[in-house]
Amino acid sequence: MKKILFICGSLNQTTQMHQVSRHLSDYGCYFTPYYGDGIVKVLARRGLLDFTVLGGSFRQGTERYLQEHLCNIDYGGKANNYDLALTCSDLIVQNNIRNKKVILVQEGMTDPENIIYHLVKGLGLPRYFASTSMTGLSNAYEKFCVASEGYRDLFIRKGVRPEKIVVTGIPNFDNVRQYLNNDFPYKNFVLVATSDTRETLKFDNRKAFLKKAAGIADGRQLIFKLHPNENFRRSAREIERFAPRSLVLTDGNAHHMVANCDILITQYSSLAFTGIALEKEVHSYFDVNMLRQLTPLQNKGTSSQKIADVCRSCLQ
Repeated sequence: MKKILFICGSLNQTTQMHQVSRHLSDYGCYFTPYYGDGIVKVLARRGLLDFTVLGGSFRQGTERYLQEHLCNIDYGGKANNYDLALTCSDLIVQNNIRNKKVILVQEGMTDPENIIYHLVKGLGLPRYFASTSMTGLSNAYEKFCVASEGYRDLFIRKGVRPEKIVVTGIPNFDNVRQYLNNDFPYKNFVLVATSDTRETLKFDNRKAFLKKAAGIADGRQLIFKLHPNENFRRSAREIERFAPRSLVLTDGNAHHMVANCDILITQYSSLAFTGIALEKEVHSYFDVNMLRQLTPLQNKGTSSQKIADVCRSCLQ
């Protein structure tokens, strides 16, 4: 039996990997939290990268999910000789998959092409310094499964080889109408989905963002859904100061919240795609017209099957 290694990361990445694996049950499927080599591995072990998918709440959430769903866990992909590896991030290409067939799966929204992106690309620095804006630029994969034709064009413009890109849609964002059926108790509110910009060492004028959100709400109920990687205590204090009487949530299904809201306000959250697909009024740090062009295919939840088909083609 051929074996496949699914390299996970955030909970979104992990659930995507798990959904794809369900269509590959005739292969040996194994899962690992995200990992690195060399200095990255050393820093992760010392807890210095806990703000990334290499540790902290991201890794804890991944391990908990894999254990609860009785997945075969192979930390670092050391236990088997794999025929194929799937990953949601090629910012690091681990040593033990460099000579393997690799399928890259787009996770969600990618970071903007800021000055760091251009410096990393121009100077040939490690891709992880520019975060997800460098997604796809390793060229260390057989195929790259992307969310939409719009993203296909974006990645080609960045330098990804066109023949490697397959527009499959991506799990978690390919059937947003399913989220309309939910038990979230609030309706007709303004939802604010924050991002972990400060925790990942990026600039964030949170005061200005909160004031803008309060202005858009204009007296309507404000509900904040904090990013899982955020400093909850600090963020809650700031919200109480600049957007008092708001409801602050740290867990729950954010897609359900988007389905029930009237207005969605985001920073860099992929939830903007859910809002756009559900025809909500959406505000984002990104240009919303650009996001409409990038919005993932709505193929009634068949993306995981399409990605699995790409895997089978590579294995055969």
